[in-house]
Amino acid sequence: MPATRAVTVIPATINLHTHAPSVSARKRRTAGYARVSTDSDEQFTSYEAQVDYYTRYIQGNADWEFVSVYTDEGISGTNTKRRAGFNQMIADALSGKIDLIVTKSVSRFARNTVDSLTTIRKLKEHGVEVYFEKKDLLTAKVPEYCSISALFNGAWCLVGV
Repeated sequence: MPATRAVTVIPATINLHTHAPSVSARKRRTAGYARVSTDSDEQFTSYEAQVDYYTRYIQGNADWEFVSVYTDEGISGTNTKRRAGFNQMIADALSGKIDLIVTKSVSRFARNTVDSLTTIRKLKEHGVEVYFEKKDLLTAKVPEYCSISALFNGAWCLVGV
């Protein structure tokens, strides 16, 4: 009869995707971002639905701690400068209050590619991830050799190219 071998499991200390230190048993502080570009009644209904959806979506995930749903109502996504909700969310993320931002799509986050890429890179440097539901894209899972802008535009990322 072969001898039984004892196996010791050593938990990971670094997140494979973000390369940030793993924090055991701490929930990810998660925020949602919702935006509508006009003040019409129809858009207001969409705005309320987005806020409700992200509140329930985040609170329904056992691994997440709900922070807030940041919003901008009646403001175009082409420029991030006048979007108070967006700018407060980014400031909170950079100050360590948020680990993950969840939003519907890249265009909901920012229509301007330069604003989007600059913001995402800054967040990534601080260990903050962004999840775009429509593309099922988590920024932490984008390999360093891939261009985030190429992924935003639907291109494939090829290994070894």
